[in-house]
Amino acid sequence: MIAFILRVVINALALAAAAWVLPGITVSPAPASDATLGLVLAYLVVGLVFGLVNAVVRPIVSLLSMPITCLTLGLFTLVINAAMLMLTSWLTQYLPMGLHVDNFFWDAILGALIISIVSTVIGWLTPARRQG
Repeated sequence: MIAFILRVVINALALAAAAWVLPGITVSPAPASDATLGLVLAYLVVGLVFGLVNAVVRPIVSLLSMPITCLTLGLFTLVINAAMLMLTSWLTQYLPMGLHVDNFFWDAILGALIISIVSTVIGWLTPARRQG
């Protein structure tokens, strides 16, 4: 359970980094009395949705796209990650808070790259990852 919560927080931090760097990625805050609390809640909810999309949809898409991933020597994985980011953007449009990605090229591609790098670095720094 703690690992799941930690993963959601890591996703939220990675999404926050991508939204901070790229003007085409925005997160609309949750309705709350405090603006900061609304933004933090929005990032956590979007991080949860992003984690669920990566856990449920991404393995299926990765399996189906294995031939093109092999042909591109793994570079197509970046396109898959960008597609998962766009799917998260589409899913969260139905929530009172959510992620908005302007376009697939270059916002989603660069956002997926930033999220991958930040998630990897934070994952390396967490104690749960180092013990296992």
